[in-house]
Amino acid sequence: MTRKTRSIRLAGPAVVAERRARDVYLRSPHPLGEYPRKITERLDYWAERAPERVFLAERGPDGAWRQVTYAQARSRARCIAQALVERRLSAERPVAVLSGNDLQHALIQLGALYAGVPYAPVSPSYSLLSKDFAKLKHVMRVLTPGLVFASQRESFDAGIASAVPGDIEIIHGDEFHKLEAMAPTRAVDEAHERVGPDTIAKFLFTSGSTGEPKAVINTQRMWCANQRMVCQVLEFVLDEPPVMVDWAPWHHTAGGNKDFGMVLYNGGTLYIDEGKPLPGAIEATVRNLREVAPNWYFTVPKGYEMLLPYLKKDLSLRKNFFSRLKALWFAGAGVSQHVFDEYKKLARETCGEEILFLTGLGSTETAPFTIARTWDTDDASNMGLPPPGAEIKLVPAGHQHRYEARVKGPHITPGYWRQPELTAAAFDEEGYYRLGDSFVFANEARPEEGLLFRGRIAEDFKLATGTWVNVGPLRARLIEHFAPLVRDVVIAGEGRSELAALVFPSAEFSREKFDAVFNSLESTGSSNRIARVLILEEPPSLDAGEVTDKGTINQKAVLRRRHKLVEELYGP
Repeated sequence: MTRKTRSIRLAGPAVVAERRARDVYLRSPHPLGEYPRKITERLDYWAERAPERVFLAERGPDGAWRQVTYAQARSRARCIAQALVERRLSAERPVAVLSGNDLQHALIQLGALYAGVPYAPVSPSYSLLSKDFAKLKHVMRVLTPGLVFASQRESFDAGIASAVPGDIEIIHGDEFHKLEAMAPTRAVDEAHERVGPDTIAKFLFTSGSTGEPKAVINTQRMWCANQRMVCQVLEFVLDEPPVMVDWAPWHHTAGGNKDFGMVLYNGGTLYIDEGKPLPGAIEATVRNLREVAPNWYFTVPKGYEMLLPYLKKDLSLRKNFFSRLKALWFAGAGVSQHVFDEYKKLARETCGEEILFLTGLGSTETAPFTIARTWDTDDASNMGLPPPGAEIKLVPAGHQHRYEARVKGPHITPGYWRQPELTAAAFDEEGYYRLGDSFVFANEARPEEGLLFRGRIAEDFKLATGTWVNVGPLRARLIEHFAPLVRDVVIAGEGRSELAALVFPSAEFSREKFDAVFNSLESTGSSNRIARVLILEEPPSLDAGEVTDKGTINQKAVLRRRHKLVEELYGP
């Protein structure tokens, strides 16, 4: 049966593949087009050509949307830039924002970009969820900020008192007027003129899944080049400015660079979603999607899972959500195949046509857009191909036709702030950034069919027999098999004769149901046969690094912290 798909202008799959010895090099056959010297050129552009268009909106205390147009955003950003210039802030004394997405945060970011002062959005969880504030202290030591902003005074006071040195200026949301008090002078124009491709736009901290968070340098070139890549692949944004209802945190590259930048670069509108893919918070997202129909929707796989039951039971929500939607996009982790299939089915039932469910892959160090799938597929693990300007080097990973991916292009970070040894280790001898992810070709004879994600290289290990265990796909298969009973799974067994699983149960977990589902689990050999299982009572700890603030499990940290339980699990 022929399936009708909603029309959207996208670049088709195209790639040039070149083999050099055992390595494979992939690049787009199309050159990267010209892009601005600095991202604020796009703010100026839209403030002049569409001054009354809404750029940003957020819920006010009365429930109504508070809006900022492009003209207002530029005017207020220039006032803030004046305040930052007067404070003589710089890369050595940048701006740090501790609180989450809101209009004040957005305006401080734009003011810093205009003044050429780097800004660092810091995960709010380092202040709000941590007990020892260790990561916040680490961030402050790396940054040495000259100004710290936090929107809610009471919520952030404990973290600030513990981690922020007393001589650093603190501004809270109720003092925001201090940053907009003075009209911009010639000094702002001069500062803006000095901003160029190599100017540091922001420091984005990695989530700390492989150790202490690292401050990834994000230059103006990185951000602008990456947005040009987006335009050449997701061509619809040139015809129709993106309208997003988006919760993705700006201290992550997906929300702060990809989504915020995609709206700004293309003159779109961003409705700041105060909801999150968490129990008790997803309802805010549902409320927003009842009122605003996005033409582009992004969330992490967990977000799609939590939104799904609301869409299935509420026809009016479903109709509004799909009414002008051009594409769904997921990133950050692999989406479950049943969720992937369910959204396609819902779209067909609601509007008579499928909505493309697209994805890509990148990292904080790649700005992040570095692999993208712009065509329909039945395999949710297909991440796609490099966009124009990005070159992928695939190095054999040692088993099962898998490759380690490395990347080069104008969107790649120059390194980690004040950590030269980590910078040196992040690049190979040809200057390619080591992405750390593994892939296989969907079809080795036809590389244009895309790359299938096969997990993080650092997570894989060998059994005592010498058999490799590919942890990423195995974890994904187990989570899918046990859905919705488990929250996450960690695989143990390095150097042992058989595999074990440490299971973090979900709220729906029951031992009876789990046992029944476990008995139906099939395996094809020792590399995917789970012989022992331990159900964990204690949830993963943020302070111990077992989970990142975006909810990603750190496999090695869990095994390290709970090594005694693992030993017991392998006991007689």
